[in-house]
Amino acid sequence: MARSAVFRSDPRGTASPDGAFVPRSVAQPRRASLAVQVCDDLSGRIEAGELRPGDKLPTEKELIARYGVSRTVIREAISSLRAAGRLSVEQGRGMFVLASPQAPHYRLEASQIDTAEEMLRLIEVRVALESEAAWLAAQRRGEAQAEALLHAAERFGTDPADADGSVAMDRAFHLQIAGCCGNAYFEALLAGLPAQLVPRSRLELFRDAEARVAYLRILRIEHVQIATAILHGDGEGARAAMRLHLLNSRERLREALSALAPG
Repeated sequence: MARSAVFRSDPRGTASPDGAFVPRSVAQPRRASLAVQVCDDLSGRIEAGELRPGDKLPTEKELIARYGVSRTVIREAISSLRAAGRLSVEQGRGMFVLASPQAPHYRLEASQIDTAEEMLRLIEVRVALESEAAWLAAQRRGEAQAEALLHAAERFGTDPADADGSVAMDRAFHLQIAGCCGNAYFEALLAGLPAQLVPRSRLELFRDAEARVAYLRILRIEHVQIATAILHGDGEGARAAMRLHLLNSRERLREALSALAPG
């Protein structure tokens, strides 16, 4: 390898981006944090072309020495890269870089979603798909990815008058999470669902500006909860926050449908 990186951490906690000490009770667990850093470093070298398809990685022992971490950390990082389709491990030969996986193509056209009941059913599919994607994202995301995700969550809905913008930001946020989970299938499947699956792009849920502001504030809170769990490497928390967010979306849609029903 052309460059090396050594990751160390204080067993009492970690440093926050501004240099402040964060106690271990609220910091990312040491082993997970180091595994993510090793995974990110190797992924970066693959993306930069320093490691090309067919190249053989250093041995596990050499990686341990290079990064200054334990065997468990290296094995977790390698496992993540294998799951993402970036490495293959050949018994007796070693670890080899694979070409970037090609995302499968899938697209559901908006014209195929004719009724509100179909929208409700598809939200159930999103619950299953995106809850697991959030769990994986918490395990595999890079630090820069996690920080960008939290920034996007905090910016969401800051212009209540821009309905189209909020829809686009909502969709982008969910696609960002799928992109963090290290599995191209999640991102491809979610990208294949039309933007019209976001309920407020198909139905007028706001009777006045105040209601719109309150609605977007709730969504922002839910987005921040998801992003924060992913940033902290809390897989179960991210999964639960995503599930709650989507189930809440389903119930909000049900309420809107009831309000719009004649009679």
